[in-house]
Amino acid sequence: MKKPKETKRSSDKAVKARTGKVWAEWFQILDQAGAKKWAHKDIAAYLFAKQKVSPWWSQMVAVGYEHARGIRQKFQKCDGQFSASGSRVVLAPLAKAYAAWTQEKLRQRWLPGTKLEITSATPGKYVRGKWAGTSRLSVGFYPKGPAKTQVAVDHEKLTSSQECAKMKSYWFAALNRLEATLAE
Repeated sequence: MKKPKETKRSSDKAVKARTGKVWAEWFQILDQAGAKKWAHKDIAAYLFAKQKVSPWWSQMVAVGYEHARGIRQKFQKCDGQFSASGSRVVLAPLAKAYAAWTQEKLRQRWLPGTKLEITSATPGKYVRGKWAGTSRLSVGFYPKGPAKTQVAVDHEKLTSSQECAKMKSYWFAALNRLEATLAE
């Protein structure tokens, strides 16, 4: 069984290699610019336009700054919503991985006792639905060869950073069970 990875902020070395500065330097620049009062998109735009940071690294530095300054909690998106995600490449053809989500009897083998109300689905592409009536689930399916499929889960509209951490662990274990079920 696989073990969950701890998500950590990029190292100072990595940030400096890509942006020319370490975290502390970026935090000082953003503090001096008044970024504590800005929306996420404004921080990223400032980094891109005024500091000449690439679009991807502008986002990374903005999120790191928001976390460091307590503007954004772990797992919180820029719109304020909380979500948890997980992904696994399983040794199964795409159709079999998709069926493990859409066929209730099969789904109950690896997600026993859960309440997933599927609201939309496109065969072999995605499943979306209500989870326990309170949050939303999006599951994407990506072929990685004839007998391999990446299954990516995004659990949205969670209530807090703590609930996100709990659901991230839950989905990690659930994807382990899915992988074992598909291997049978």
